[in-house]
Amino acid sequence: MARDMSDKEILKMELDQLKKEVSTARTPVGANCAETISFVEERAPNDPLIKGVPDDKNPYKGDKGGCIVT
Repeated sequence: MARDMSDKEILKMELDQLKKEVSTARTPVGANCAETISFVEERAPNDPLIKGVPDDKNPYKGDKGGCIVT
């Protein structure tokens, strides 16, 4: 795409992108980290990767056949 554009067009596109980035609202990293930690901790009790899946609801548990390699 850039090969088909003149230098002036490329610079204009870069300038437009920088204008968008400058107007983007910023938050401190510490605030984002705290928000992420609270999000994860809030959902941890119901997370099957942390808590595990009950055997009766686990479709992969039990003897349903398969291949046995000896």
